[in-house]
Amino acid sequence: MRHAQPGIFIKGNDIVADPSSHPPDAARPARAKQPNSLHCFVCGLENPAGLHLAFYDQPDGSVISDITVPDRYQGYPGVVHGGILASMLDEVASRAAMQGDTTRLMMTAKLEVRYRKPVPIGQPLHLVGRLGKRRGRLTIVYGEVRLPDGSLGTEAEALLSDIPADYSGAAEFEQVGWRVYPDEG
Repeated sequence: MRHAQPGIFIKGNDIVADPSSHPPDAARPARAKQPNSLHCFVCGLENPAGLHLAFYDQPDGSVISDITVPDRYQGYPGVVHGGILASMLDEVASRAAMQGDTTRLMMTAKLEVRYRKPVPIGQPLHLVGRLGKRRGRLTIVYGEVRLPDGSLGTEAEALLSDIPADYSGAAEFEQVGWRVYPDEG
């Protein structure tokens, strides 16, 4: 491993946190909660305009999240805006690639979204992300938004790429608040 910056190391093609400052993901129990950041639009806990989603690893290898989308994110009256759906799908799908190593940062190279049904505002939605295939620095992942009746509202396939080792924008995980926060309630 070589240093990228304090707290961040390069291991092969991966950017990882200082192993002494974070417990290994393999030590986390099944159905573990994944980390959040502070300012991400989808998972950022302190982003006032954000969705504040929490993501959970499942024993079958999927990642899930649940949300009731508020009115401020609607497109047509009563329907979640397509851009918000794409953001949620991008995040839940990419989270599937993080299982086992939540410090492996990847970026979306391509996102293909299929809008199957209108997705309602103000009703509970279930998001599911699944890992497809890994090859070298590329990974294919899938995401779904399930409606309250369990039917498929929106789905996506994404191609992810490892963040280049020389990327200078990789911040220290603690600076961006990347850690597991306790669930509220």
